[in-house]
Amino acid sequence: MTNFEKDRTLSASLLPFLCVECFLFGSGAIIKIIIAYKIPVDKWKRNSLYLIYMKNFKKGFTLIELLIVIALLGALAVGLLAALDPFEQLKKGTDTGTRSKVSELHGAIIRYYGIKSNMPWCPTGTGCPADPSATNLVTAPMVAALTEIINVGELKTNFLVLAGGDTTKIFTTGSQVLATVSVCYKPTAKSFIKDPNTKYTITGAATCLAADPTQLTCYWCVE
Repeated sequence: MTNFEKDRTLSASLLPFLCVECFLFGSGAIIKIIIAYKIPVDKWKRNSLYLIYMKNFKKGFTLIELLIVIALLGALAVGLLAALDPFEQLKKGTDTGTRSKVSELHGAIIRYYGIKSNMPWCPTGTGCPADPSATNLVTAPMVAALTEIINVGELKTNFLVLAGGDTTKIFTTGSQVLATVSVCYKPTAKSFIKDPNTKYTITGAATCLAADPTQLTCYWCVE
């Protein structure tokens, strides 16, 4: 019997049991303990053999327990995604950025008119191209108008670069004679579609709700 087996046998023999037997099984010693009377739990837990046994015993999860935990985590993840709707959050972020650019452009046009007494697409007041009507920012008249606004310092020089894809989503309608302008865009997020100010046609006419009570085809405009 090895020293390890002898130690285990000796530790077991110190227990207040009636009989401690040791017999060989394969290549190792197996300790057989016959409990003849009850032993208080606190005394048993202070025994060295018990402590050695518990130190070597490793607890773990069963396969069923792991599957239950995975199923619960999956259900929570599905519920969280349904509540947050990440695609809707992305749309809201995009719409917020576009709305900011719409307001910035509208304010710049108004300030330009205050400085020049003309709309930026007609800086001389005569011999000007036609007024823009639902014209996006990459068409020739609006590119020239933006250049005029930038030259007087009412827009950043890289406004078109910062606008990125919004340059084809923002529409300007204005009149040199009437000195009016509206800048619009079509929201994609549900909350922005239902915004009370999302009630215009693409040219800024406040008649969209009559044709589309759901506001799905309506535009958000600054006039």
